[in-house]
Amino acid sequence: MERDGNMHRNAAPVKTLADFTSPGLIIPHLRGEQATSVIQELSLAMQREGRVPDLLPFYHAALNREFLVSTEMESGMAFPHARLPGLKEVSFAFGRSDEPLMWGARGSRAVRSVFLLAVPATESTQYLLLISGLARLSRQSELMKELQTAKDTFEILGVLKKVELGSSSPSNLTHRSIQ
Repeated sequence: MERDGNMHRNAAPVKTLADFTSPGLIIPHLRGEQATSVIQELSLAMQREGRVPDLLPFYHAALNREFLVSTEMESGMAFPHARLPGLKEVSFAFGRSDEPLMWGARGSRAVRSVFLLAVPATESTQYLLLISGLARLSRQSELMKELQTAKDTFEILGVLKKVELGSSSPSNLTHRSIQ
Protein backbone atom coordinates (compact mmCIF):
# COMPACT_ATOMS: atom_id res chain seq x y z
CA MET A 1 0.00 0.00 0.00
CA GLU A 2 1.35 3.44 -0.93
CA ARG A 3 1.78 6.17 1.62
CA ASP A 4 -0.59 9.14 1.35
CA GLY A 5 2.16 11.42 0.09
CA ASN A 6 2.94 9.14 -2.84
CA MET A 7 -0.70 8.60 -3.73
CA HIS A 8 -1.30 12.35 -3.79
CA ARG A 9 1.80 12.96 -5.88
CA ASN A 10 0.73 10.32 -8.43
CA ALA A 11 -2.80 11.72 -8.69
CA ALA A 12 -1.87 14.65 -10.91
CA PRO A 13 1.57 15.34 -12.36
CA VAL A 14 3.01 18.71 -11.44
CA LYS A 15 3.23 21.09 -14.37
CA THR A 16 6.36 23.05 -15.16
CA LEU A 17 7.08 26.03 -17.41
CA ALA A 18 8.30 23.55 -20.04
CA ASP A 19 4.74 22.19 -20.37
CA PHE A 20 3.68 25.44 -22.08
CA THR A 21 6.29 25.29 -24.85
CA SER A 22 8.16 22.86 -27.11
CA PRO A 23 11.61 22.61 -28.72
CA GLY A 24 10.35 24.31 -31.91
CA LEU A 25 9.28 27.34 -29.86
CA ILE A 26 12.72 27.98 -28.38
CA ILE A 27 15.23 30.19 -30.17
CA PRO A 28 18.56 30.18 -28.28
CA HIS A 29 20.07 32.91 -30.50
CA LEU A 30 17.60 35.57 -31.60
CA ARG A 31 18.47 37.38 -34.82
CA GLY A 32 16.27 40.41 -34.12
CA GLU A 33 17.82 43.48 -32.58
CA GLN A 34 14.69 45.34 -31.47
CA ALA A 35 11.29 44.52 -29.99
CA THR A 36 9.40 44.49 -33.30
CA SER A 37 11.77 42.06 -35.03
CA VAL A 38 12.05 39.80 -31.97
CA ILE A 39 8.25 39.61 -31.60
CA GLN A 40 8.03 38.80 -35.33
CA GLU A 41 10.69 36.08 -35.05
CA LEU A 42 8.93 34.47 -32.09
CA SER A 43 5.49 34.85 -33.73
CA LEU A 44 6.75 32.95 -36.77
CA ALA A 45 7.88 30.11 -34.50
CA MET A 46 4.40 30.08 -32.90
CA GLN A 47 2.79 29.79 -36.34
CA ARG A 48 5.22 27.07 -37.53
CA GLU A 49 4.45 25.00 -34.45
CA GLY A 50 0.68 25.40 -34.91
CA ARG A 51 0.17 27.45 -31.73
CA VAL A 52 -1.33 30.42 -33.60
CA PRO A 53 -3.52 29.85 -36.68
CA ASP A 54 -3.07 33.32 -38.18
CA LEU A 55 0.32 35.02 -38.00
CA LEU A 56 -0.61 38.66 -38.73
CA PRO A 57 -3.46 39.11 -36.21
CA PHE A 58 -1.33 37.50 -33.51
CA TYR A 59 1.78 39.54 -34.35
CA HIS A 60 -0.19 42.81 -34.51
CA ALA A 61 -2.00 42.08 -31.23
CA ALA A 62 1.30 41.32 -29.44
CA LEU A 63 2.98 44.39 -30.93
CA ASN A 64 0.06 46.71 -30.12
CA ARG A 65 -0.06 45.40 -26.55
CA GLU A 66 3.69 45.95 -26.19
CA PHE A 67 3.42 49.52 -27.47
CA LEU A 68 0.62 50.30 -25.01
CA VAL A 69 2.55 49.05 -21.99
CA SER A 70 6.03 47.64 -22.30
CA THR A 71 6.49 44.26 -20.62
CA GLU A 72 10.20 44.43 -19.84
CA MET A 73 11.29 43.65 -16.30
CA GLU A 74 14.32 44.59 -14.23
CA SER A 75 15.44 40.95 -14.41
CA GLY A 76 16.35 41.36 -18.10
CA MET A 77 13.22 39.60 -19.31
CA ALA A 78 10.28 40.77 -21.45
CA PHE A 79 6.84 39.17 -21.70
CA PRO A 80 5.03 40.39 -24.83
CA HIS A 81 1.70 38.65 -25.21
CA ALA A 82 -1.54 38.51 -27.14
CA ARG A 83 -4.96 37.31 -26.01
CA LEU A 84 -7.04 36.26 -29.02
CA PRO A 85 -10.02 34.09 -29.90
CA GLY A 86 -9.14 31.02 -31.96
CA LEU A 87 -6.08 30.01 -29.97
CA LYS A 88 -6.29 26.43 -28.67
CA GLU A 89 -4.14 26.66 -25.56
CA VAL A 90 -1.89 28.91 -23.49
CA SER A 91 1.66 28.61 -24.78
CA PHE A 92 4.85 30.59 -25.20
CA ALA A 93 7.84 30.94 -27.47
CA PHE A 94 11.14 31.77 -25.82
CA GLY A 95 14.03 33.64 -27.39
CA ARG A 96 17.39 34.57 -26.00
CA SER A 97 19.61 37.30 -27.36
CA ASP A 98 23.38 37.04 -27.31
CA GLU A 99 23.58 40.82 -26.88
CA PRO A 100 21.31 42.93 -24.65
CA LEU A 101 18.32 44.39 -26.53
CA MET A 102 17.07 47.84 -25.62
CA TRP A 103 13.38 47.26 -24.90
CA GLY A 104 10.43 49.45 -24.09
CA ALA A 105 9.02 52.71 -25.38
CA ARG A 106 12.27 54.55 -24.89
CA GLY A 107 14.57 51.55 -25.01
CA SER A 108 15.03 52.06 -21.30
CA ARG A 109 15.93 48.53 -20.20
CA ALA A 110 18.28 45.89 -21.51
CA VAL A 111 16.57 42.56 -22.18
CA ARG A 112 18.16 39.23 -23.07
CA SER A 113 15.27 36.79 -22.53
CA VAL A 114 11.91 37.21 -24.27
CA PHE A 115 8.84 35.07 -23.58
CA LEU A 116 6.08 35.63 -26.19
CA LEU A 117 2.79 34.39 -24.73
CA ALA A 118 -0.23 33.27 -26.73
CA VAL A 119 -3.43 33.22 -24.67
CA PRO A 120 -6.93 32.13 -25.77
CA ALA A 121 -9.45 34.95 -25.27
CA THR A 122 -11.42 33.15 -22.57
CA GLU A 123 -8.57 31.41 -20.71
CA SER A 124 -7.50 32.68 -17.30
CA THR A 125 -6.55 29.71 -15.08
CA GLN A 126 -3.67 28.39 -17.17
CA TYR A 127 -2.58 31.94 -18.00
CA LEU A 128 -2.28 32.84 -14.30
CA LEU A 129 -0.42 29.58 -13.66
CA LEU A 130 2.07 30.43 -16.43
CA ILE A 131 2.51 34.05 -15.26
CA SER A 132 3.13 32.94 -11.68
CA GLY A 133 5.80 30.50 -12.90
CA LEU A 134 7.50 33.18 -14.97
CA ALA A 135 7.46 35.53 -11.97
CA ARG A 136 8.99 32.79 -9.84
CA LEU A 137 11.70 32.19 -12.48
CA SER A 138 12.55 35.91 -12.62
CA ARG A 139 13.20 35.93 -8.85
CA GLN A 140 15.55 32.91 -8.90
CA SER A 141 18.93 34.31 -9.88
CA GLU A 142 20.57 30.88 -10.13
CA LEU A 143 17.95 29.65 -12.63
CA MET A 144 18.18 32.92 -14.56
CA LYS A 145 21.93 32.39 -14.87
CA GLU A 146 21.33 28.79 -16.07
CA LEU A 147 18.81 30.07 -18.62
CA GLN A 148 21.36 32.56 -20.01
CA THR A 149 24.21 30.04 -20.19
CA ALA A 150 22.28 27.01 -21.48
CA LYS A 151 24.04 25.79 -24.64
CA ASP A 152 21.01 24.78 -26.70
CA THR A 153 17.25 24.30 -26.90
CA PHE A 154 17.25 21.16 -24.79
CA GLU A 155 19.30 22.69 -21.97
CA ILE A 156 16.89 25.65 -21.98
CA LEU A 157 13.96 23.21 -21.71
CA GLY A 158 15.77 21.55 -18.81
CA VAL A 159 15.92 24.86 -16.95
CA LEU A 160 12.22 25.52 -17.65
CA LYS A 161 11.38 22.06 -16.25
CA LYS A 162 12.85 23.13 -12.91
CA VAL A 163 10.12 25.73 -12.36
CA GLU A 164 7.13 23.84 -10.99
CA LEU A 165 3.62 25.27 -11.25
CA GLY A 166 0.57 24.62 -9.14
CA SER A 167 2.22 22.00 -6.99
CA SER A 168 0.42 20.51 -4.03
CA SER A 169 2.00 23.10 -1.75
CA PRO A 170 -0.05 26.31 -1.76
CA SER A 171 3.00 28.20 -0.52
CA ASN A 172 4.61 27.74 -3.97
CA LEU A 173 2.04 30.10 -5.47
CA THR A 174 2.40 33.32 -3.55
CA HIS A 175 -0.07 36.16 -3.73
CA ARG A 176 2.70 38.44 -4.98
CA SER A 177 3.40 36.12 -7.94
CA ILE A 178 0.08 36.72 -9.66
CA GLN A 179 -0.51 40.40 -9.06
